[in-house]
Amino acid sequence: MLRTISLLVISAVLWSGVALAEPQVRLIANISPPYADKSLEEQGLALELVEHVFKRAGYGTDISIDSWPRAMEGVEIGVFDALAAAWYTEERAQSFLFSDPYLSSQLVLVKLRSDKGDYFELAHLEGKRLGVRVDYAYGVDFDSVPNLSLVAENHLIQSLLNLLNGRVDFVIGDQRTVALQLNDYLSKQSQKFEVVHIDLPARERHVAASLSMPGKEKAIAAFNKALAESKQDGSHAAIVKKWDERMGLDKLSRP
Repeated sequence: MLRTISLLVISAVLWSGVALAEPQVRLIANISPPYADKSLEEQGLALELVEHVFKRAGYGTDISIDSWPRAMEGVEIGVFDALAAAWYTEERAQSFLFSDPYLSSQLVLVKLRSDKGDYFELAHLEGKRLGVRVDYAYGVDFDSVPNLSLVAENHLIQSLLNLLNGRVDFVIGDQRTVALQLNDYLSKQSQKFEVVHIDLPARERHVAASLSMPGKEKAIAAFNKALAESKQDGSHAAIVKKWDERMGLDKLSRP
């Protein structure tokens, strides 16, 4: 009897040690609603997905949210292990190990419905004023459009207000972010906006681990495996659908 009790106690202690030893990933994301924002449920769509996938992979997460410069600095100096929602670039790949993409988002151009012009390619923006965000990597060759003026603001809502007030002719932004901003701040005037018939590239979000992070290869491999499993069992799609319905993404459509 005593032997059995002793074995149970030892097993419990060993199991507790395993549980306590669950690896933790210190992540940081830049403020970017609806993907990462402290005021949102689960801190945003991207962070809910990241936490869901890492949990499935057997990793705990400690996620912070700050400005993009502070997020980059925090990872560079080792305060954080990885960026939680980063776009891939060749330059960044020199400093980070990227996961498989876990979320795709579509860039869109928005104009006022009162503008009856026909716009089907970037060249049609010649001589126009385009609202953009400061330090935002769109992956679009704006320099190829003659006399296109870029009007930069820190936040998308500022650009949307500029469009409404005639200070710009178009605004470029992430489709989900545009839908959220219109729904939250300009719901009574949202019908004044419409998406332009110009195809723009989709952008994909990744976890980007610092090359100085211990065990980065194992963590990213585990994330990728759990991500594939989450897509297969439908849990990934369920989270994305929940957020898209909440934001009224279907209302932001082309005419």
